[in-house]
Amino acid sequence: MLDKTQNIADSTSVEPDAATQDAKIWAQVLARYRNPSVPRSLFEVGVTVGPLVGLWVLIWLTLDIGYWLSLLLAIPAAFFLVRAFMIQHDCGHGSFFRNRHANDWTGRILGVLTFTPYDTWRSTHASHHATSGNLNQRGMGDVDTLTVREYQALSRLGRLRYRLYRHPLVMFGLGPTYLFILQHRLPVGLMRGKGWRPWISTMATNAAIAAIAVTLMYFIGIKAFLLVHLPVMILGASIGVWLFYVQHQFEETQWDHEPDWNMHEAALHGSSHYDLPLVLRWLTANIGVHHIHHLCARIPYYRLSRALRDHPELKDVSRLTLLESFRCVPLVLWDEGQRRLVSFRQLRRSMKTAKLAG
Repeated sequence: MLDKTQNIADSTSVEPDAATQDAKIWAQVLARYRNPSVPRSLFEVGVTVGPLVGLWVLIWLTLDIGYWLSLLLAIPAAFFLVRAFMIQHDCGHGSFFRNRHANDWTGRILGVLTFTPYDTWRSTHASHHATSGNLNQRGMGDVDTLTVREYQALSRLGRLRYRLYRHPLVMFGLGPTYLFILQHRLPVGLMRGKGWRPWISTMATNAAIAAIAVTLMYFIGIKAFLLVHLPVMILGASIGVWLFYVQHQFEETQWDHEPDWNMHEAALHGSSHYDLPLVLRWLTANIGVHHIHHLCARIPYYRLSRALRDHPELKDVSRLTLLESFRCVPLVLWDEGQRRLVSFRQLRRSMKTAKLAG
């Protein structure tokens, strides 16, 4: 066992015991990967925004050939939109550039492309990182998750609402569309304690979106703009929500009430390692290496894979493959007794068993 008082942040020879997986020590070890490279960051912006704009234009050019082809091209375009969001995400953590202003203005510009007001989103996402896995501080920047006890205490109408909210068609279809196209247009519920900053951020983003949209509609027409942009936005939003969902809504995630909650333990064991195929890993900017990201959010996404290669002990921590991730969809309630997420079917089964036993 390592002596926790030992300074290992700058050491390459001392590592935490793989058996203990001490999360706080891991956070210190991983801190060495934080420094961004300006040339690499600029390169990442270029290979993301360039193909995104090119695919958008190509989709428009293929409208007269057949809309089926346009929709096919919307798939890679949506992934590049997700990748742009991941750059914005890193900017929000101050990890993409060394300079704060460079991070913020890059994030704000990309926020126009992703329909996400940067400053407002950065604030809510910081709350997510600060409270992830904390049962006493849910509801800000995360997927609403009830415990079994809380669900059972609801009225029939309350249970119906929660079931509808957690239904796959809502969670990965209607919900993402509503979130990115409508909800992000007004900072409802975010004004308290934040002054006018969320309002200014949101309205400035909305104004820039409107200016670009009106310009494009003027040159290519309203119908063409909607036929091109809506599929890309809707698909990109669904992909983004899916990634966020799988990164925290898996069976053996970690939730605790205060004072048992520990930020580092929740980061390491409450966030998944979504081990995607190489192409998807690149398109999603390594966001699947989420346990390392939560342990040290200042690591640029292009250094996450290096951190994982250097520390293979972390590869199997909360690991999910693409196939395994689909089993996460029915998991909707946190069972405090079993310390795992369960489905509505599992809850009914356990209630029936308890009734028979009683």
